[in-house]
Amino acid sequence: MKTFVELFAIARELVGTQTIEVELPEVATVGDLRVALATTTPALAEVVGRAAIAVDTEYASDATVIKQDSKLAVIPPVSGG
Repeated sequence: MKTFVELFAIARELVGTQTIEVELPEVATVGDLRVALATTTPALAEVVGRAAIAVDTEYASDATVIKQDSKLAVIPPVSGG
């Protein structure tokens, strides 16, 4: 299935766009999304492992199933001082 992922903070800066399209298996989890993002968008490889993933506005675990119409977001950890 094709799905769109919204990027925030450093993820958006690394890719240079707010939203990217990702191809996932018909039955996919957030863990599958992480692998797909790191593989198809190498700029995200370092960030995506530590980032929070939201599915339909809720933070999700790697076991969370993604539906065709799910709204997805990558929210990198925030650091500062």
